Amino acid sequence: MIRSKSGAAGLSIASNAILIALKLAAGAITGSIAIVTEAIHSLVDLVASVIAFVSVRKADEPADEEHPYGHEKVENLAATIEGILILVGAAIIVYEATHRLVAGSEVESLGVGIAVMGLSVIANLFVSSVLYRQARVHDSPALEGDGAHLRTDAFTSLGVLAGLVLVKVTGAAAFDSITALVVAGAIVWAGISIIRRSSGVLVDETLPDTEMDRIEQAIATARTPEVAGYHKLRARRAGRRRHIDFHVQYRSGTSLERAHELAHQMRNSIEAEIPQAEVLIHVEPETSYRERESGPYRSG
Repeated sequence: MIRSKSGAAGLSIASNAILIALKLAAGAITGSIAIVTEAIHSLVDLVASVIAFVSVRKADEPADEEHPYGHEKVENLAATIEGILILVGAAIIVYEATHRLVAGSEVESLGVGIAVMGLSVIANLFVSSVLYRQARVHDSPALEGDGAHLRTDAFTSLGVLAGLVLVKVTGAAAFDSITALVVAGAIVWAGISIIRRSSGVLVDETLPDTEMDRIEQAIATARTPEVAGYHKLRARRAGRRRHIDFHVQYRSGTSLERAHELAHQMRNSIEAEIPQAEVLIHVEPETSYRERESGPYRSG
């Protein structure tokens, strides 16, 4: 049973390496561009798996003098690179499939290709399930991106399998190139989705409304009569870690010691609700902030 991020990433690397070898061999035997397309797709996935393997290990390193906020964003950067690689692979596929569709091609020994693609579907569904499970356990963007690659690969392999069956039944080799183009479209969609999700974190996009609501609920739970209100609530994500900061106003007569104690209670309440959170609270008197600011900040 795989329980670590590195173990899951290592399984992905091994699986992709084996499938690449099988697909390249099947592509050479059959002459199918769709199978070669899948080999290229798996090669991109292999590079992505290596990136994920390296990034999850780097992201777990503690903060240091040069990186006082830690290394968690390495995972989001890795996911973005993976998405770009997917798009590059798709472009290669489109070029080769279009060329063969225009120039024509022959496909032979379809039984070998069908067997290899069937094995690819099963293997990728299994490994992607492992990756998704570990991504949820460790809240890892890199493993989630790698799992998305392999899940897409499984479905595109299924499409190639269907295309090969059509070629075998109809004798029309054009179905091979058409299938490759359809696969390329699915790959582009997956790549864009991964880039969109990971780039939001890289530019410090705020957390989803559901998480922001949970943070505010945690603040409300820890709130006492000494607290007049809070404002400038901000939150962002870096890898699996959430960075949260806001200002808390205390009523006149509240001692600094008591304000500090209550701030710690709020921080503990938020960290209990949001795992892997780092909370920074600015303490100030009620009279220092009379007007609420509008814009990207939440106030309460």
